[in-house]
Amino acid sequence: MDETLRIERSTKTLRTLALERMREAIMDFRFQPGERLVERPLCDQLGVSRSVVREVLRQLEAEGLVEIIPGHGPAVARPDLNRTDEIYELRALLEGIAARACAQSATDRQIAALDRAFEGLLKAWASSEPTKVMRATTAFYEQLFDAAGKRIAWEVVQGLNVRINQLRSMTIASTDRREPAIAEMTAIMNAIRSRNPDQAEAAARRHVEQAWHIAQELLRSR
Repeated sequence: MDETLRIERSTKTLRTLALERMREAIMDFRFQPGERLVERPLCDQLGVSRSVVREVLRQLEAEGLVEIIPGHGPAVARPDLNRTDEIYELRALLEGIAARACAQSATDRQIAALDRAFEGLLKAWASSEPTKVMRATTAFYEQLFDAAGKRIAWEVVQGLNVRINQLRSMTIASTDRREPAIAEMTAIMNAIRSRNPDQAEAAARRHVEQAWHIAQELLRSR
């Protein structure tokens, strides 16, 4: 029995804890795309009731991480290539806009905060732990959109974040992604520090396009 999913006592509700643990497990590929999610084993692994597991599976279905297969029940969703393309198109557009605005109008204090978030991202990459990289990446982009004053755009990104992170977990884990990703993110930061909006937008879009290309190859190979 895999007890690594089991939750401890906390001020959070059991449902919230179980949801977080299941979401992380899917992102870490402890459950593979297409793998059936059977209630009874999940109850044992998480240490929660069947009603909690059902609520969690319904929420994960709403987030796009779980799909219901007729005759088989819930399973880990397989990313759809067409929807994936649309997600990366939106990412390239929104992250490019945010990087441009940040280079144009962010204060020195905001850029310093973004630098700290970037340092956190570099440390996460050095750890070689995909979950840490995803969390640090999300923190970096939250700071970027905040410094850019693009709060509504960030709300849109947050709405896509679960699916973005599912795809991001694939590209992060791909062979030889670490060094190119760091170089691409460094280019974004350098352009913002030098207050060059054109270069910042181009670098942000280029970073997304490289990840997009890797995701396309991975999905087609699967």
